[in-house]
Amino acid sequence: MASSLYQIAVDAHDLPRMARFWADVLDWQIVFEEPDEVIIGATAEALPGIVFLPVPEAKAGKNRLHLDLTPDDQEAEVARILALGARRVDVGQGANVTWTVLADPEGNEFCVLRPKRTLLD
Repeated sequence: MASSLYQIAVDAHDLPRMARFWADVLDWQIVFEEPDEVIIGATAEALPGIVFLPVPEAKAGKNRLHLDLTPDDQEAEVARILALGARRVDVGQGANVTWTVLADPEGNEFCVLRPKRTLLD
């Protein structure tokens, strides 16, 4: 029997802020909110979701896991996400790559790729 991806857990300091940021980026909604857990998803019934959980320590170093986003218009999406509170970061990707590396309000890196329709293109 195979497993299915249920949710991605993100350690955070400001759970509501992080949940709002990522809900806005993904055009999702906050489906559950308590002081020690905030969950976002396309809907409460759609899998997977993202859960934000409180941690006392600050982020240290480059992420070992990050999200890759694929929009219809990469340049417009980077501008939109920057306006939501992201910032550009350099993780050693070089200048001649087809993706843009950004960080969310708490410094978690993620990439905005060129438009893609399959896992292999």
